[in-house]
Amino acid sequence: IDSSQRRRRALYLCNLYFSIRIICVEGNIASGKTTCLDYFSNTSNIQVLTEPEQLWRTLEGLKLLHLMYQDPQRWGISLQTYIQLTMLDKHLSATTAPVTMMERSIFSAKHIFVENLYRSGKMLEVDYIILNEWFDWITTNVSLPVNLIVYLQTSPQTCYERLKQRCREEEMVIPLEYLEFIHQLHEDWLIKGTSAPVPAPVLVIPADYDLQKMLHKYEEHREKILAATNS
Repeated sequence: IDSSQRRRRALYLCNLYFSIRIICVEGNIASGKTTCLDYFSNTSNIQVLTEPEQLWRTLEGLKLLHLMYQDPQRWGISLQTYIQLTMLDKHLSATTAPVTMMERSIFSAKHIFVENLYRSGKMLEVDYIILNEWFDWITTNVSLPVNLIVYLQTSPQTCYERLKQRCREEEMVIPLEYLEFIHQLHEDWLIKGTSAPVPAPVLVIPADYDLQKMLHKYEEHREKILAATNS
Protein backbone atom coordinates (compact mmCIF):
# COMPACT_ATOMS: atom_id res chain seq x y z
CA ILE A 1 0.00 0.00 0.00
CA ASP A 2 1.48 3.37 -1.01
CA SER A 3 1.42 6.47 1.21
CA SER A 4 -1.67 7.97 -0.46
CA GLN A 5 -3.64 4.76 0.10
CA ARG A 6 -2.55 4.69 3.73
CA ARG A 7 -3.69 8.29 4.18
CA ARG A 8 -7.07 7.53 2.61
CA ARG A 9 -7.49 4.47 4.84
CA ALA A 10 -6.51 6.45 7.94
CA LEU A 11 -9.01 9.17 7.01
CA TYR A 12 -11.75 6.57 6.47
CA LEU A 13 -11.09 4.95 9.85
CA CYS A 14 -11.01 8.35 11.54
CA ASN A 15 -14.34 9.34 9.99
CA LEU A 16 -15.82 5.96 10.94
CA TYR A 17 -14.65 6.30 14.53
CA PHE A 18 -16.01 9.79 15.03
CA SER A 19 -19.34 8.91 13.40
CA ILE A 20 -19.96 6.27 16.07
CA ARG A 21 -22.11 7.53 18.93
CA ILE A 22 -21.17 6.39 22.41
CA ILE A 23 -23.81 5.97 25.11
CA CYS A 24 -22.86 5.18 28.71
CA VAL A 25 -25.48 3.64 30.98
CA GLU A 26 -24.80 4.76 34.54
CA GLY A 27 -26.43 4.03 37.87
CA ASN A 28 -26.10 2.47 41.29
CA ILE A 29 -25.42 -1.21 41.88
CA ALA A 30 -28.60 -3.13 40.93
CA SER A 31 -30.18 -0.09 39.28
CA GLY A 32 -31.08 -2.16 36.20
CA LYS A 33 -28.16 -1.51 33.85
CA THR A 34 -28.00 -5.11 32.63
CA THR A 35 -31.72 -5.14 31.88
CA CYS A 36 -31.37 -1.91 29.91
CA LEU A 37 -28.42 -3.24 27.91
CA ASP A 38 -30.18 -6.54 27.23
CA TYR A 39 -33.21 -4.67 25.93
CA PHE A 40 -31.19 -2.63 23.43
CA SER A 41 -28.88 -5.51 22.47
CA ASN A 42 -31.63 -6.79 20.16
CA THR A 43 -31.44 -3.57 18.13
CA SER A 44 -29.48 -4.19 14.93
CA ASN A 45 -27.52 -0.92 14.90
CA ILE A 46 -26.30 -1.05 18.53
CA GLN A 47 -23.24 -2.76 19.91
CA VAL A 48 -23.50 -3.42 23.65
CA LEU A 49 -20.41 -3.50 25.86
CA THR A 50 -20.99 -4.84 29.36
CA GLU A 51 -18.73 -4.23 32.34
CA PRO A 52 -15.88 -6.79 32.36
CA GLU A 53 -16.93 -8.05 35.79
CA GLN A 54 -15.74 -11.56 35.09
CA LEU A 55 -12.19 -10.22 34.79
CA TRP A 56 -12.58 -8.44 38.14
CA ARG A 57 -13.91 -11.62 39.75
CA THR A 58 -11.24 -14.04 38.50
CA LEU A 59 -7.97 -12.19 37.85
CA GLU A 60 -5.38 -14.98 37.71
CA GLY A 61 -7.61 -16.98 40.03
CA LEU A 62 -7.96 -14.05 42.45
CA LYS A 63 -11.51 -13.00 43.40
CA LEU A 64 -10.52 -9.34 43.31
CA LEU A 65 -14.04 -7.87 43.44
CA HIS A 66 -14.99 -10.10 46.34
CA LEU A 67 -11.78 -9.23 48.19
CA MET A 68 -12.40 -5.50 47.72
CA TYR A 69 -15.86 -5.71 49.29
CA GLN A 70 -14.43 -7.76 52.16
CA ASP A 71 -11.42 -5.50 52.81
CA PRO A 72 -11.57 -2.26 50.77
CA GLN A 73 -8.59 -0.69 52.54
CA ARG A 74 -6.34 -3.53 51.34
CA TRP A 75 -7.81 -4.25 47.92
CA GLY A 76 -9.45 -0.99 46.83
CA ILE A 77 -6.41 0.42 45.02
CA SER A 78 -5.73 -2.93 43.31
CA LEU A 79 -9.28 -3.28 42.02
CA GLN A 80 -9.68 0.35 40.95
CA THR A 81 -6.37 0.33 39.06
CA TYR A 82 -7.51 -2.76 37.17
CA ILE A 83 -10.98 -1.31 36.58
CA GLN A 84 -9.42 1.82 35.11
CA LEU A 85 -7.41 -0.33 32.69
CA THR A 86 -10.30 -2.60 31.66
CA MET A 87 -12.75 0.28 31.24
CA LEU A 88 -10.24 2.14 29.07
CA ASP A 89 -10.03 -1.00 26.93
CA LYS A 90 -13.85 -0.96 26.60
CA HIS A 91 -13.84 2.69 25.51
CA LEU A 92 -11.27 1.89 22.82
CA SER A 93 -12.95 -1.29 21.57
CA ALA A 94 -13.33 -1.44 17.80
CA THR A 95 -16.88 -1.29 16.48
CA THR A 96 -18.63 -0.79 13.16
CA ALA A 97 -22.11 -0.30 14.66
CA PRO A 98 -23.31 3.32 14.53
CA VAL A 99 -24.17 3.26 18.26
CA THR A 100 -22.15 1.72 21.07
CA MET A 101 -23.86 1.34 24.44
CA MET A 102 -21.51 0.84 27.39
CA GLU A 103 -22.26 -0.31 30.90
CA ARG A 104 -20.74 2.46 33.02
CA SER A 105 -17.52 4.19 31.94
CA ILE A 106 -14.03 5.17 32.98
CA PHE A 107 -15.61 8.42 34.21
CA SER A 108 -17.94 6.80 36.74
CA ALA A 109 -15.14 4.46 37.82
CA LYS A 110 -13.27 7.57 38.91
CA HIS A 111 -16.01 10.00 39.99
CA ILE A 112 -18.13 7.42 41.82
CA PHE A 113 -16.17 4.41 43.01
CA VAL A 114 -12.69 5.82 43.54
CA GLU A 115 -14.27 8.86 45.15
CA ASN A 116 -16.34 6.65 47.43
CA LEU A 117 -13.30 4.75 48.67
CA TYR A 118 -11.39 7.93 49.37
CA ARG A 119 -14.21 9.88 51.05
CA SER A 120 -15.13 6.93 53.25
CA GLY A 121 -11.54 6.69 54.50
CA LYS A 122 -10.89 3.33 52.82
CA MET A 123 -8.24 4.59 50.37
CA LEU A 124 -4.96 6.24 51.33
CA GLU A 125 -4.48 9.76 50.03
CA VAL A 126 -1.34 8.74 48.10
CA ASP A 127 -3.32 5.99 46.29
CA TYR A 128 -6.09 8.49 45.52
CA ILE A 129 -3.57 10.96 44.09
CA ILE A 130 -1.98 8.28 41.91
CA LEU A 131 -5.34 7.17 40.48
CA ASN A 132 -6.26 10.82 39.85
CA GLU A 133 -3.01 11.38 37.97
CA TRP A 134 -3.60 8.29 35.82
CA PHE A 135 -7.18 9.37 35.11
CA ASP A 136 -6.13 12.93 34.23
CA TRP A 137 -3.38 11.67 31.91
CA ILE A 138 -5.73 9.24 30.15
CA THR A 139 -8.54 11.73 29.63
CA THR A 140 -6.10 14.42 28.46
CA ASN A 141 -4.14 12.27 26.01
CA VAL A 142 -6.68 9.72 24.78
CA SER A 143 -9.86 10.60 22.88
CA LEU A 144 -12.80 9.11 24.81
CA PRO A 145 -15.90 10.70 23.28
CA VAL A 146 -19.27 10.17 24.96
CA ASN A 147 -22.45 11.44 23.29
CA LEU A 148 -25.02 10.59 25.95
CA ILE A 149 -25.23 9.34 29.51
CA VAL A 150 -28.34 7.35 30.40
CA TYR A 151 -28.73 7.64 34.17
CA LEU A 152 -30.95 4.97 35.71
CA GLN A 153 -32.04 6.89 38.80
CA THR A 154 -32.97 4.35 41.46
CA SER A 155 -33.52 4.69 45.19
CA PRO A 156 -30.91 2.99 47.41
CA GLN A 157 -33.67 0.94 49.08
CA THR A 158 -34.79 -0.47 45.72
CA CYS A 159 -31.20 -1.37 44.86
CA TYR A 160 -30.76 -3.04 48.25
CA GLU A 161 -33.86 -5.19 47.75
CA ARG A 162 -32.68 -6.21 44.28
CA LEU A 163 -29.25 -7.12 45.64
CA LYS A 164 -30.79 -9.46 48.17
CA GLN A 165 -32.91 -11.07 45.46
CA ARG A 166 -30.08 -11.75 43.01
CA CYS A 167 -27.71 -13.16 45.71
CA ARG A 168 -24.34 -12.58 44.07
CA GLU A 169 -21.57 -13.80 46.37
CA GLU A 170 -19.46 -10.65 46.41
CA GLU A 171 -22.50 -8.40 46.95
CA MET A 172 -23.85 -10.14 50.06
CA VAL A 173 -21.71 -7.93 52.32
CA ILE A 174 -22.94 -4.63 50.82
CA PRO A 175 -24.96 -2.63 53.39
CA LEU A 176 -27.72 -0.16 52.58
CA GLU A 177 -25.47 2.70 53.74
CA TYR A 178 -22.99 1.90 50.97
CA LEU A 179 -25.72 2.13 48.32
CA GLU A 180 -26.90 5.41 49.83
CA PHE A 181 -23.44 6.89 49.50
CA ILE A 182 -23.06 5.65 45.91
CA HIS A 183 -26.48 7.11 45.10
CA GLN A 184 -25.51 10.52 46.46
CA LEU A 185 -22.29 10.52 44.44
CA HIS A 186 -24.31 9.83 41.27
CA GLU A 187 -26.71 12.64 42.13
CA ASP A 188 -23.89 15.10 42.82
CA TRP A 189 -22.18 14.22 39.54
CA LEU A 190 -25.01 13.69 37.06
CA ILE A 191 -27.90 15.77 38.47
CA LYS A 192 -26.36 18.61 40.44
CA GLY A 193 -23.08 18.77 38.49
CA THR A 194 -21.20 19.77 41.63
CA SER A 195 -18.55 17.07 41.99
CA ALA A 196 -16.91 16.67 38.58
CA PRO A 197 -17.38 17.60 34.90
CA VAL A 198 -20.02 15.56 33.08
CA PRO A 199 -18.67 14.42 29.68
CA ALA A 200 -22.04 14.37 27.86
CA PRO A 201 -25.72 15.32 28.14
CA VAL A 202 -27.62 13.23 30.70
CA LEU A 203 -30.91 11.45 30.04
CA VAL A 204 -32.50 10.54 33.39
CA ILE A 205 -34.78 7.49 33.48
CA PRO A 206 -36.50 6.78 36.83
CA ALA A 207 -35.80 3.09 37.46
CA ASP A 208 -37.58 2.04 40.65
CA TYR A 209 -40.22 0.12 38.71
CA ASP A 210 -40.69 -3.57 37.97
CA LEU A 211 -39.35 -5.26 34.86
CA GLN A 212 -42.35 -4.74 32.61
CA LYS A 213 -42.66 -1.06 33.50
CA MET A 214 -38.93 -0.54 32.87
CA LEU A 215 -39.12 -2.23 29.45
CA HIS A 216 -41.95 0.15 28.60
CA LYS A 217 -39.84 3.11 29.73
CA TYR A 218 -36.91 2.00 27.57
CA GLU A 219 -39.23 1.82 24.59
CA GLU A 220 -40.54 5.31 25.40
CA HIS A 221 -36.98 6.67 25.33
CA ARG A 222 -35.79 4.61 22.37
CA GLU A 223 -35.58 7.47 19.86
CA LYS A 224 -33.66 9.74 22.21
CA ILE A 225 -31.25 6.97 23.11
CA LEU A 226 -30.62 5.83 19.55
CA ALA A 227 -30.07 9.43 18.45
CA ALA A 228 -27.64 9.82 21.36
CA THR A 229 -29.07 13.21 22.22
CA ASN A 230 -30.83 14.72 25.21
CA SER A 231 -32.80 17.25 23.19
